[in-house]
Amino acid sequence: MRPLDEEETTVVFEKLHKFVGTNLKHIVERPSGEGPDMKTGGLYCFRMHKNRVYYVSEALVKRATNISRERLVSLGTCIGKFTKSGKFQLTIQSLDLLAAHAKRKIWLKPTSEMSFLYGNHVLKGGLGRITENTAQNEGVVIFSMSDVPLGFGVAAKSTQDCRKLDPNAIVAYHQSDIGEYLRIEDEL
Repeated sequence: MRPLDEEETTVVFEKLHKFVGTNLKHIVERPSGEGPDMKTGGLYCFRMHKNRVYYVSEALVKRATNISRERLVSLGTCIGKFTKSGKFQLTIQSLDLLAAHAKRKIWLKPTSEMSFLYGNHVLKGGLGRITENTAQNEGVVIFSMSDVPLGFGVAAKSTQDCRKLDPNAIVAYHQSDIGEYLRIEDEL
């Protein structure tokens, strides 16, 4: 478990910024409320272990130093991983963090939720609502109409373009959904 270097931090923050925008500041400066001094507590930080990036409290990192690197499996919340080509990919475990701080959101109609959870893109016919002023290629968090986070993706069209589309046009490209907990549980 090691801190991210400058290049890795830049890549991770750019990817998170795509989804949360200026709320990235709240993620980085979030107090943990753990540790020996509960009043001040520590902050959350990002740590790298076996090409995976974890979002973990500093107090937990200090306690984990007693465990050897070979025996440490996971620590905190795994928000993503670096591929062999060096690109950073967010994983479904980061959904709670993204949903709490998301700038752009899409709500799905109940009839199209299951299609999205099977890994399909969001179509105009299944679009319930979309955040105003969403631009094309921005990161969006996808919710059910009852505000349950279902996954995240990339907006294929802007909000203004969505109004003119036919029902079978793609509104958002699928990146990850909570159905992955069942489909690819061995890789998580």
